[in-house]
Amino acid sequence: MTATTDYLAQYDAAAEADKFPLVRHWLDTEPLPFFKQLREQRPILVTPVCTLLARFDDITEVLNMPKVFTVELYIAKMGDYLMAHDDDALHTREKSLMQGLLNRDDLPQVRALVARIGKAILDGAGTGIEVVNDYCRMVPATLVQDYFGLTGCDKKDLIEWSYWNQYDNFHNHPFDLMPEEKRLYIVERHNAVGPPLGAYIAELMARRLLAVKAEQATSSLLVLWYGLKKLFRLLSGKKSEPLTDDMVTRMLRTNFPDAVNFDLTRVGINAGGLLIGAIETTSQAVAQILQFLLDNPAWLDKAVIAAHRDDNKEFDSIVWEALRFVPIAPYLFRKTAGPYTVGKDTPRETMILPGTYVLTLTQSAMFDPLIFANPDDFVPERNWYHYFHFGFGSHECLGKYVGMVMIPEMVRQVLLKPNVRALGRIDYKDGPFPEQYELAWG
Repeated sequence: MTATTDYLAQYDAAAEADKFPLVRHWLDTEPLPFFKQLREQRPILVTPVCTLLARFDDITEVLNMPKVFTVELYIAKMGDYLMAHDDDALHTREKSLMQGLLNRDDLPQVRALVARIGKAILDGAGTGIEVVNDYCRMVPATLVQDYFGLTGCDKKDLIEWSYWNQYDNFHNHPFDLMPEEKRLYIVERHNAVGPPLGAYIAELMARRLLAVKAEQATSSLLVLWYGLKKLFRLLSGKKSEPLTDDMVTRMLRTNFPDAVNFDLTRVGINAGGLLIGAIETTSQAVAQILQFLLDNPAWLDKAVIAAHRDDNKEFDSIVWEALRFVPIAPYLFRKTAGPYTVGKDTPRETMILPGTYVLTLTQSAMFDPLIFANPDDFVPERNWYHYFHFGFGSHECLGKYVGMVMIPEMVRQVLLKPNVRALGRIDYKDGPFPEQYELAWG
């Protein structure tokens, strides 16, 4: 099909049972021309399975009302993790605590760490690499250990645990139209990785808590010694070396009052959340950005030039604009807890009933001409606040700022290789995630 395809005419002419399968096909294979027609002609599309919202203003309105447009579908998949809570005390409390511990002052060091990890992998690969498994997944898995602190575990296990949680949480719902056999297999794999992940988190908490308690028990006896040592170093012009630091250690070192309700169990749950949210999303974003740039030589050349500059601003803006065209998902999904009228007092006014699945077409919002001038053009340095790369509203990605340095730096390290080229297309192996992508250089 082409950009001139009349999607809505086909939709209206289809039998009731065929309407949403058509929509699902267009979402998966040609979203941008489909979204353009929706924005122009039917920005709120009510289908037999769910309701689609195509305009920026409607989408931001809906995503700012988490008690009405809820993440109820997360609950069965995520359990009691903060992202499965809508605008309640636990969500507000734990997200604010975790955002504080994920100190944005760390970001230069995080980017430098990502650069070192990425460069070491690429340098060790010779003149080419299967980039998805050996790089796009391996770099964030290493960061999960070195910065988040999930140590003492094989990186391949971390990757598998993240993979099946992501698959079931975000790609196994009624509007995914998954064959029953495949749907059950994904649930089975998610259930299978749960016990080893839980056992690992329990062991990690016990092991690291013992180390922290030992550190705290001895610290009072060493206060004078450390003070004298620090004074000596200051007088001699030397800086003291920082203690080993990571997110798990930060959480365990912090004495939270009982009223904050952030005990060892909650620490473990949030440590697992850091893992699940970090690997597969990063891998998909990096692989798709690389393919987009390699498919567009003019912007590839500009990105390569920018990659060699000391200032990352120009390079990063190219990366984020590329991701607008190839996001990790074209929508965010919600379920309504009560009735709500979207587009009130406009020609598109639509009452959405309780229990409705709603797909907020965030990629469509990033091509809305009322917000994005010349939306079909590739224009770096657009207004960052109009992107939906890390979600929107109260459920915006917890690790957003880590992702904002990790993703572009991972792309940058690949493009620093001379004459990078793809040896084929990304192979998704009939799933939602990139599974194989061969690159060569030199």
